Amino acid sequence: MNIGLTLFAQALAFAGLIWIIATKIWPPMMNAIEERQKKIAEGLAAADNSQRALAQAQETADAELRAARVKANEIIEQAHARANQIVDAAKDDAIAEANRQKALAEAEIVAASNRAREDLRRQVSSLAVSGAEKLLKREIDANAHKALLDELAAEI
Repeated sequence: MNIGLTLFAQALAFAGLIWIIATKIWPPMMNAIEERQKKIAEGLAAADNSQRALAQAQETADAELRAARVKANEIIEQAHARANQIVDAAKDDAIAEANRQKALAEAEIVAASNRAREDLRRQVSSLAVSGAEKLLKREIDANAHKALLDELAAEI
């Protein structure tokens, strides 16, 4: 065996192997590596975008929550104001009803007072007639002297 020929055959085989690897194996492997790098870069960019979108969504949710709290406070304040209006209206209605019943009671008292005065006038006129009978020792006709008795009762 010739060592030079063996070395030349091995160098030729090695060059053929390098050519096969460089033309048939290396380009698909590099394409696969580049695609994988591209997918990894896209994944990282999508993760960054997702984190930014999550942060923005969180800020939006916080803003909406603050707005909802403000709106809830406004609704509560409006409810308190409406409750106060209802209480004030009820107070006004109660005062008006009390005044109405007071006026009715006063009118009833005036009517009762007038009835009592009329009854008192009648009793006084009866007592006057009775006293006059006793003084005159004879009966006075009440029907005949009704005008006189009415005038006497009016004076009293």
